[in-house]
Amino acid sequence: MGDMTNSDFYSKNQRNESGHGGEFGCTMEELRSLMELRGTEAVVKIKETYGDTEAICRRLKTSPVEGLPGTAPDLEKRKQIFGQNFIPPKKPKTFLQLVWEALQDVTLIILEIAAIISLGLSFYHPPGESNEGCATAQGGAEDEGEAEAGWIEGAAILLSVICVVLVTAFNDWSKEKQFRGLQSRIEQEQKFTVVRASQVVQIPVAEIVVGDIAQIKYGDLLPADGLFIQGNDLKIDESSLTGESDQVRKSVDKDPMLLSGTHVMEGSGRMVVTAVGVNSQTGIIFTLLGAGGEEEEKKDKKAKQQDGAAAMEMQPLKSAEGGDADDKKKANMHKKEKSVLQGKLTKLAVQIGKAGLVMSAVTVIILVLYFTVDTFVVNKKPWLPECTPVYVQYFVKFFIIGVTVLVVAVPEGLPLAVTISLAYSVKKMMKDNNLVRHLDACETMGNATAICSDKTGTLTTNRMTVVQAYVGDVHHKEVPDPGSIHAKTMELLVNAIAINSAYTTKILPPEKEGGLPRQVGNKTECGLLGFVLDLKQDYDPVRAQMPEEKLYKVYTFNSVRKSMSTVIKLPDESFRMYSKGASEIVLKKCCKILSGAGEPRVFRPRDRDEMVKKVIEPMACDGLRTICVAYRDFPGSPEPDWDNENDILNDLTCICVVGIEDPVRPEVPEAIRKCQRAGITVRMVTGDNINTARAIAIKCGIIHPGEDFLCLEGKEFNRRIRNEKGEIEQERIDKIWPKLRVLARSSPTDKHTLVKGIIDSTHTEQRQVVAVTGDGTNDGPALKKADVGFAMGIAGTDVAKEASDIILTDDNFSSIVKAVMWGRNVYDSISKFLQFQLTVNVVAVIVAFTGACITQDSPLKAVQMLWVNLIMDTFASLALATEPPTETLLLRKPYGRNKPLISRTMMKNILGHAVYQLTLIFTLLFVGEKMFQIDSGRNAPLHSPPSEHYTIIFNTFVMMQLFNEINARKIHGERNVFDGIFRNPIFCTIVLGTFAIQIVIVQFGGKPFSCSPLQLDQWMWCIFIGLGELVWGQVIATIPTSRLKFLKEAGRLTQKEEIPEEELNEDVEEIDHAERELRRGQILWFRGLNRIQTQIEVVNTFKSGASFQGALRRQSSVTSQSQDVANLSSPSRVSLSNALSSPTSLPPAAAGQG
Repeated sequence: MGDMTNSDFYSKNQRNESGHGGEFGCTMEELRSLMELRGTEAVVKIKETYGDTEAICRRLKTSPVEGLPGTAPDLEKRKQIFGQNFIPPKKPKTFLQLVWEALQDVTLIILEIAAIISLGLSFYHPPGESNEGCATAQGGAEDEGEAEAGWIEGAAILLSVICVVLVTAFNDWSKEKQFRGLQSRIEQEQKFTVVRASQVVQIPVAEIVVGDIAQIKYGDLLPADGLFIQGNDLKIDESSLTGESDQVRKSVDKDPMLLSGTHVMEGSGRMVVTAVGVNSQTGIIFTLLGAGGEEEEKKDKKAKQQDGAAAMEMQPLKSAEGGDADDKKKANMHKKEKSVLQGKLTKLAVQIGKAGLVMSAVTVIILVLYFTVDTFVVNKKPWLPECTPVYVQYFVKFFIIGVTVLVVAVPEGLPLAVTISLAYSVKKMMKDNNLVRHLDACETMGNATAICSDKTGTLTTNRMTVVQAYVGDVHHKEVPDPGSIHAKTMELLVNAIAINSAYTTKILPPEKEGGLPRQVGNKTECGLLGFVLDLKQDYDPVRAQMPEEKLYKVYTFNSVRKSMSTVIKLPDESFRMYSKGASEIVLKKCCKILSGAGEPRVFRPRDRDEMVKKVIEPMACDGLRTICVAYRDFPGSPEPDWDNENDILNDLTCICVVGIEDPVRPEVPEAIRKCQRAGITVRMVTGDNINTARAIAIKCGIIHPGEDFLCLEGKEFNRRIRNEKGEIEQERIDKIWPKLRVLARSSPTDKHTLVKGIIDSTHTEQRQVVAVTGDGTNDGPALKKADVGFAMGIAGTDVAKEASDIILTDDNFSSIVKAVMWGRNVYDSISKFLQFQLTVNVVAVIVAFTGACITQDSPLKAVQMLWVNLIMDTFASLALATEPPTETLLLRKPYGRNKPLISRTMMKNILGHAVYQLTLIFTLLFVGEKMFQIDSGRNAPLHSPPSEHYTIIFNTFVMMQLFNEINARKIHGERNVFDGIFRNPIFCTIVLGTFAIQIVIVQFGGKPFSCSPLQLDQWMWCIFIGLGELVWGQVIATIPTSRLKFLKEAGRLTQKEEIPEEELNEDVEEIDHAERELRRGQILWFRGLNRIQTQIEVVNTFKSGASFQGALRRQSSVTSQSQDVANLSSPSRVSLSNALSSPTSLPPAAAGQG
């Protein structure tokens, strides 16, 4: 399906383009083939064909500085000629397809067959019908009218099957729709910065057109292909397209090619967009895999079951990017073990199913044996040929009863309850600022035992302000008065801050009167610029004088350098470098410091130690982040070797040290207290220095003075967890993590190591479930590794969002607490539903079974059972799964992985209520006719009219379920079951609705429902017996669970079943063989793809006469790839696309890639 739309889309673009080619200086085809080249080849091609990148900009009618004019007609024309930045998504499943899938349910199929046989037989009137010789079990002649109505039961069963199917299909359909909505919301939120008419604007990714000048920076996910125009230190992770894990340095003269779907790991710059949507490298891969799209989808189904609809959506450059999908899969291997709940439920469902099967088989066997023995042995009736149809009809009736027992036994409402509960939670969590990307993350969050949180922006407001400064030998406890600073120092300070920070960082006037000024860009830099404004200076004129293009060299900030430096050329041809960064790092490189008179004086190591003690530590203890600003002058000739960083970033002169405060968010301490009360340990992992981190941790309440806890720096942490050889040892981590609360000056790898260490730890009897928050690109690995990854919606980079499960749209820690509450609520909702469902199942199965064995006929008829099943499954799952969470959920400890789904208390409730219901139903069954003075319904002949007796039993049964549904709202043995019932309108509606429908069925259901209308007093009795459920519930609540040692728990994951992660390949989840076959097909398909590829490459290489060692080398890597299909590495696709589109040119980097 998907491939059709893709190729149509494609050919349409081609046609358009051929008509318009002349409008711009280059056609889409030319640009596409240009983007397929890499490295030096590309540079050569640009030189030969166009001259340089600026010439390409001219041909695309765009300016590298001012960007596109941004007028609507121009943008429209570009979209027509070069296509839109959008990859058409796969069509969703139609409602009919979903109906067809719902029909595949085995029990439903059995029922359908039984119903059809029953229908067929009821229309067949054999000649022997009037023959008195045929046995009609326990006599009782039927009148003519009733014989006619024989078809009704079969028809009614079919009808109820249709009902069940439609409900299931509708649920699936709405779920799919929700996901599409969610997905498109995620896409709309993805914006990108472009320059249009000299203005820097943020536009949705889908709006980007060819010719746009896009600003790219650290952490971006490139939305389209383009050429690098200018920038500094740009390093890109192209592994999603090439599979090469090394970061690629980009420069205008060596490798200017920027490809969609790759990640910016360092630096910043500008690019001109040359290909979008289906014509970008990622889009081409999709088009090529058009046919493979189906295969891909199936593969993704496994990897991301949670994403139902959004699985292999080709969204505009979001997670399903060709290569990303592969990275995702690798990550999914590790990460998506079956969620705790899924594991427990699958196990439980299988157990219940087996029991139901046994019961139903036994029921059928007993009925058949009883009938045959009674008829042919006791009454010595011969088997007459003309009686065969009559007997067969009996057997079919017995079979239907058996199947009904099975249908009632199997809780097919379980998957429904889980889906509804999760989907409902996800929808509601949106209001609580949690955008859930993977469904099961929501439920895993309820089991979380540890949260590793970032400091900046999550625990703090991320509004940086300078509150202390050390400048000109004086430590100012608040922002100094501008007059107290020497003019020379002031000039250097303003220049150092204005020039040596990203020009995208600005401070804008507040949106509302009296509000705080808006900080745009990097928050630390905003704090420094704010400091300049507080000193009554302005940074704009400085930047206007030294525009970004004139900067000579920029060393951008990265996690290794922990500083940023910018080199400018002064009017006298000499160079000056401004530097800023973490104070303890920059001060080590300073050998001078500006005195009060604005003159540099010597700064010795012992001065430095004194400064650390007197200035930096006190600032840090106030919870301030300290930043040192410095500079250095270089002679114009000989020009220094800028690549030798160690020499350049040395001998600095310190201008000042500032203390930047990032205030704790007001709601954080309370949220952290809630977490701790709920049994969740909060740990802070930050890049700040240890004193700052400790101060903030105390303010937040992560650590309390006088407790036994650890605050470590990254270096110390590494020293403690590694052995002599430098390898990480789990035992060593186990000694540290239980007490660790703050990890300061930590690198991204430390964060990942800590998360992995806690997850793999066997130190506690429960496996820890870890949630991690992150915003930076470097947090990606930790977010992927964690059980639940939270990315920041506002401050987060695309890479972090990509790796996460939940996006916090307001970047606030207290939203995480909401997620915990919802997660626990999901778990409890499922338990409530189970408690209710299993009571119904146990009772219905036992009633049907014993009734059938004693009276040859189930007191609850097939259609009645199906109705009970429908209300009890579908409606109850809706009612109980949509209970809103309460704060009380946060008062208990997490359940953990091996706590059973059905606790002892629940088991007590289930069995207790079952006893009450069975006692009453059997009383009614055997002495009911005497109590109500009515005819007995037992031993009625085959097509006899429905009796009041059995109707009363059916009605009482349903009433008891309705009132028990109210009992099921509480699972921890609480007494007040009505608590908060009106907060859940869905629940009230469903209970009342079910009651109304029940009245209709009993009074007007007649033959199809085997009901006979009841009198008012009989109704009153039914309702009274139902109400007894609530009283009985109180009785059960009084029995202490601790006494009932004999009760078994059910649905627990044992340690054995927690398969180590390596083996937790997708295969573990595969139950059916069809799926396995499919995988085998897929592997063959990819092997085939790889073969074709190698052949094409060999042919091309011979054509171009180049050595074909490249191709051979490729071959060896291909063989290793086919053994490792799980990680479907993507170079294969890229080069295939190139090979197909340019048969004559040498396959791009064939030699390099092998």
